Amino acid sequence: MTLPAYQLPQLLIVSALGLVMVFTWGSTYYLLAILANPIVSDTAWSIKSVTGALSIGLFIASLASPLIGRKIQNGCSRSILAIGCFLICIGLCILGTSQNIWIFWFGWAVLGFGMAAGLYDPAFATLGRLYGKDARRAIVLLTLIGGFASTVCWPLSALMLEAWGWRGTVFGYAAIHAFICFPIVIFLIPVPSDDTIKNNHKIALTETSFTEDETKSFWIFASILVIHGLIIVNMSALIFTYLQAQGLTLAAAITIGALVGPAQVAARLIELANKERHHPIWTLFISVTLVTAGLGLLALDNGFPALAIFLFGIGNGFFSIVRGSLPLALYRAGRYPSVIGALARPWLMAQSCAPILGILLIIWIGPQTSLKCVAAFSALNIFLVLRLLKATVDLR
Repeated sequence: MTLPAYQLPQLLIVSALGLVMVFTWGSTYYLLAILANPIVSDTAWSIKSVTGALSIGLFIASLASPLIGRKIQNGCSRSILAIGCFLICIGLCILGTSQNIWIFWFGWAVLGFGMAAGLYDPAFATLGRLYGKDARRAIVLLTLIGGFASTVCWPLSALMLEAWGWRGTVFGYAAIHAFICFPIVIFLIPVPSDDTIKNNHKIALTETSFTEDETKSFWIFASILVIHGLIIVNMSALIFTYLQAQGLTLAAAITIGALVGPAQVAARLIELANKERHHPIWTLFISVTLVTAGLGLLALDNGFPALAIFLFGIGNGFFSIVRGSLPLALYRAGRYPSVIGALARPWLMAQSCAPILGILLIIWIGPQTSLKCVAAFSALNIFLVLRLLKATVDLR
């Protein structure tokens, strides 16, 4: 039987949830970066149809996320996360047995529901649900551990691919979810007390409406999420294509791409060492500036791809923190899970478009020119953060 939150150390809960995040992200969001080309070679399906499957999953996740947020606010956090592990396991098994593209897409639709219940948004909502306004440090710790997802899972995927093929790789991840992630959620994620559930249910019904200033800040932040969502999925799915277009071998591209993980971890260590001395809006400003700088440097092809990827990774590491901590700072903690769920919809919907848009852009204008377009698009977020800064001052 799971102990209440106050009887379990926060570090234990966050570490357990972080380990789940590593494999949840690695077996869904980062999966096709390594497996897309082997799947195409084995099945003769087009690269667009394989990469576009991630879009199906993210689109389904975007539709389900607001409901997930409300369910977590009403006390179903552990159940939601457990369902997420279960659905990801089932979705991966469907991928492994698929003999035509329709079954493959159906598997990604199932993964979409699993992602809605198992990625950062429900994890942030769970921590906000457990710790209220004091959840910021827990969120930073969670993203610190989750930042190892690409570093762990890209090499792991490559090893399993070499040993078992792409089907064996997805079955391997399914086993990890069934025998590691699911038990961790069941035994180590606490359930809120009955009184807390009742109080938060009342808050969910009475405090979800926004003031005019809150509405303005919400939509500005949602726009920032849309832009960053388009960029990050595009980079996650096509990072090796961009790097190989600059003359790097696949092995060198994987080595450089794996720097994203340590860079994200470095960003989270910096945020942790800062000990919440500043408002999360400033973390957001640093994040979008570094992302733009990294993409710009990579697009210039000056021979510094590792530095470019490291800057991009640091910026994205900060962004992962802000996506959970800024809504906690701007809006009342009692309605935080619902707000996170609402923000997840535009964030995930934008990401659902990114793989196909990225592939089409490469086909039309080539990888190097398309990378320059992505870098220019990223610069829009610097302007939007300045607008959000003014709206945040108005709120305070």
